[in-house]
Amino acid sequence: MYSIIDIEGNGAAYRKESIIEIAIYRYDGRKITDQFISLVNPEAEITSFVQKLTGISPAMVRSAPKFHEIARRVLEITEGTTLVGHNIEYDYRMLRQSFKRLGYDYKIETLDTIPLSQELLPEAESYALGKLVKDLGIPLTDHHRAAGDARATLDLFKVLMSKDRKNEIIQKLHEKTNANTYVNKVRDLTQDLPGEKGIVYFQNAAGTILYSNYVDDINKAAKKLLHSKAKRLEKVQKDSEQIHYELVGGELTAALLLLSKGILDRAPSSFGLYTTKKGLSIERKTPQRKTAPLLEFKSYTQGLKAYNYIKSRFSSTQELISFLDLSTRTELWTFPGRILGESAFLVLKQGQAESFGFFELHTQINTLAKIQSLSMELPPEAKLENLLKMALLKGEIHAMGLPE
Repeated sequence: MYSIIDIEGNGAAYRKESIIEIAIYRYDGRKITDQFISLVNPEAEITSFVQKLTGISPAMVRSAPKFHEIARRVLEITEGTTLVGHNIEYDYRMLRQSFKRLGYDYKIETLDTIPLSQELLPEAESYALGKLVKDLGIPLTDHHRAAGDARATLDLFKVLMSKDRKNEIIQKLHEKTNANTYVNKVRDLTQDLPGEKGIVYFQNAAGTILYSNYVDDINKAAKKLLHSKAKRLEKVQKDSEQIHYELVGGELTAALLLLSKGILDRAPSSFGLYTTKKGLSIERKTPQRKTAPLLEFKSYTQGLKAYNYIKSRFSSTQELISFLDLSTRTELWTFPGRILGESAFLVLKQGQAESFGFFELHTQINTLAKIQSLSMELPPEAKLENLLKMALLKGEIHAMGLPE
C-alpha cells in the first residue's frame, strides 16, 4: 500500500514553513482506494512568490481547516502505507514538523520517485516533475497545486512500477531508504532540527548527554558533527540516539544555561590576543608565555575576526585594555534570553559573575529583592571572564547600575 503525496508550503523560512495545501492518494498498486485533498489555513503569511507560483491567496485559505483539524484524516489515510513523493524529503519534513507542533511524533516509511526515476528512466533529460511527466506523456493539470502534482506523481509511479515488473528496484530503493544505516541515522536525527542559534545536546538511548555546545545553526552543526572525521567524536557519533536543543539568544545565555546544569565548557582556547611591542597580535597560547592574553579564542580564524573588529573600533591598545577591565564593574547586565519576549540578566560584583536569571520583557527588575527572587547561582569553578569580555566587545549586553 502506498500514499502518494504532494504538499504546498507558505514559503516561510526553513523549518518555519506551514502547509497551505495537501493532497494524498492511497494506492494499492492497482487502483486508488482513498483520497484526501484540502487547502490548509497556515495561520501565517503566504509569501508573494508562493502566491504567484501556486495561485493560492490568503483569502483562499482564510476559511480552510487548520492542520490540527485535518491531522486525524492524514493519519488515517497514510496508516500502514509507504509515503511516496517527488522529493519526498520535503513533504515528509512538512508533515513531521506540522505534527510536531501538535506534540505528535509522526513516522512513516518513505519512497522518493526522483532516485527511482533515475534508476528506471536513465535517459530522461530532466527529473523535475513537470518536465519528466511531459516527456512521458503524462497529463499535468494545475502544476504547483497539490492535487495536480500528486496525481502526476501517482501516474509517474505507475510507469515506474510497470518498468520494474518484478518490483526489484522499487523494493531495493525502499529498503535502502528505510534501512538502519548510519546515513539514515543522521537523516533521522537531524531532520527536525531548526536552523537557529541554540544549545544542541547529543544523547544516548538512556538520555545521558554525550556532547553539548552552543552553535549558530543547530541543524548544520549537528550534521557537521555527525559527519566529522575527528577521532574524539567517534563515540558521540556511535552512541547518539537522540538530539535535543534549546533556542537561545546568544553565546553568553547558552554558556550560563550550561553552567547552571553543571556542564562546564572544557574545550581549550588555543589562541590569544596578546600585546606586543608592535601593538596587538593573535598568537598560539603556550605554557612558556608569562603574560595572559587580553582575549582567548578556540581558533585562529575566530581570533582574526575579533582582531580586525578591534582595530577598526579602538584607536589604541590602552583604550582596549581599559574597555575590557572588568575589575571595577559592579553592574546588572541584560541581554537576549532563550525565546522571543524574554531577556536574561547577570549580576556582576567587582567584575565577578555572581548569579543570573531570566525575566519577561514586561517584568520590572528594578529592585535587588526582585533580582534575587529570579536568580540562579553560578558554580564557583565557572570561568567566565573571557566570555564576559567577548560579550562586552560584541555589544551584546546592556549594562546598568545594580539596584539597591
